[in-house]
Amino acid sequence: MKLQKKQSLAQKRRWRIRKKVQGSAARPRLSVHFSNKHIYAQCIDDVKGHTLAYVTKAAGIDSVVFDRGGRRYHGCVKSFAEAAREGGLQF
Repeated sequence: MKLQKKQSLAQKRRWRIRKKVQGSAARPRLSVHFSNKHIYAQCIDDVKGHTLAYVTKAAGIDSVVFDRGGRRYHGCVKSFAEAAREGGLQF
């Protein structure tokens, strides 16, 4: 019961963020997922519904909208965002 409540609250946070964050071809959405071992990130064009690039590929994208996936902006989310900014992305 407690786990279901936690999961539903997390899903509501994701939906609340996704209402405000919209990616386009000019400025795609940088979606981030954190597992226990790895960080997965991808640039998504929400208008067409296509994934433009994973972080490991160089696709010439320099401006994005950051989607933190319902997580607070501290810790690993903050360090990932700062590293992306140092890598040349603007958001």
